[in-house]
Amino acid sequence: MAIADTGERSVTEKNLTARKNRKRKCPCRFHRPNCCRGSFEKKKDETTGATETSLEIEADVPRQSRKPTHLVVFTNGIIGSSSNWAFSATQLVKRFPEDILAHCSEANTGTRTFDGVDVMGKRLAEEITSVIRGRPELQKISFVSHSLGGLIARYAIALLYSFEFRSQKVAEKSKETIGGLEPINFITFATPHAGSRGHRQIPMAAGILFLEKLAFHSSWICRRTGEHLFFRDSSKGLPPLLLQMVYDNDDLKFISALRSFRRRVVYSNSCFDHIVGWSTASIRHRDELPKLQHLRKYDKYPHVVNVEPPKTTSNQEEFPLEAAIKNNDKEAIESAIIRNLNKVGWERVDVSFRKSKQRYFAHSTIQVKTYCINSDGADVVFHMIDNFLV
Repeated sequence: MAIADTGERSVTEKNLTARKNRKRKCPCRFHRPNCCRGSFEKKKDETTGATETSLEIEADVPRQSRKPTHLVVFTNGIIGSSSNWAFSATQLVKRFPEDILAHCSEANTGTRTFDGVDVMGKRLAEEITSVIRGRPELQKISFVSHSLGGLIARYAIALLYSFEFRSQKVAEKSKETIGGLEPINFITFATPHAGSRGHRQIPMAAGILFLEKLAFHSSWICRRTGEHLFFRDSSKGLPPLLLQMVYDNDDLKFISALRSFRRRVVYSNSCFDHIVGWSTASIRHRDELPKLQHLRKYDKYPHVVNVEPPKTTSNQEEFPLEAAIKNNDKEAIESAIIRNLNKVGWERVDVSFRKSKQRYFAHSTIQVKTYCINSDGADVVFHMIDNFLV
C-alpha cells in the first residue's frame, strides 16, 4: 500500500513539475523577435503635468553596425496607445534591421484623443522634433497611421514642413523636408480623411438617416475631435478644420507637405468596418468605389482585394472654399476634401475580411491592433512592408 502511494505521489509530482516547466503559448501575447529591442521613453508635459510614454523599436545589431537613418513614426487612433502598433512596427524593423527606427508615438493616447486634431497634431510635431533632436544620424522620415492617427499625422507634417528654394543656377534641386528630414512614405489605415459626417461614412448607422443624425448629435462625447470629424467646428467665418487641411495657407502648407512624400498610400476596408466608411478611408466619392464583384484576391495577400496606382487630378480646377461652406453644405464640404486631396495622388489598397472570423473587428484587424483578435490582418501589414520605400 505504501509502495503504491509512493508511486502515485511520484507520478503526480512529475506531472506538476512538467506542468510548471511547460512553456504555455498564449495566442493573446505578442512576443517581440529576438532580433529587435524596444525602449520606452517617458516625457512630462510641462503644461498639463501628464507623463507621455513612447515606444521605440530598433534592431538589436552589433554596436559597430551603422545606426538606422530612417525614422518611421507610427500613430494610433482614437483611445489608442503605442502598443497598438507593436506587431507592425516590429515586423518592419525585422525586415529592415539596419535602416529603420520605429517610433510608436504616445503623445495622444486614451481620452487625450478627444482634444481635437489640431491640438494633437501639435503634440505629435513636438514629440517628433524631440526624437529627431536626440538622433542626429536620422536622414529620412515616414508615417504609418491608423484611423484618427492619419488626420493627426497630416496636421503634424504641415507644422514640420519646410521648403528651401534654390535658384536654377545652383546645381542642387530645391529641397522639401519634414522636420529637416527627407519625406518618404505617408501611409494610413482606415483613416476618415473626409470626416465622419453621414452619407454612410459611419457604416454602423447603415445609411439610416435617423441613426446618422443620432451619431452627429452624439459627437460631443468625443469633444473637439468629434466636432472636427462631423464638421461642427465652423465658427467665426472659418471653414471646418478638415476642409482647411486640404489647402495651403500662409501658416500651414497642408497639401505641399503631403506632396513632398515620395509615396502616399491609403489602406481601407471595403466592408465590415463599422467605424470608418470605405469612401472616406480610400479618399473616393461613393460613385468611384470599385464594384464588389470586380474585386479579386492576391495569393500572397488573401485579404487584399484591389490595388490601384496613384492618380493625380492636378489638371482639374480647385474646388473653391466658398462653394463648400455656402449654406453649411456638408456634402459639398466632403466633396471638396476628397477632390483636393486627390490633387497629390494616392496609392489605394482595398481590403476585405468578409470571409474571416475576425471580420466584425475589421477596423482593428487591418492594423493587427491585438494579435490574438486581429491576426488575420497580418497579410495586409506585410503588403505594406513589402512595398515600403527605405
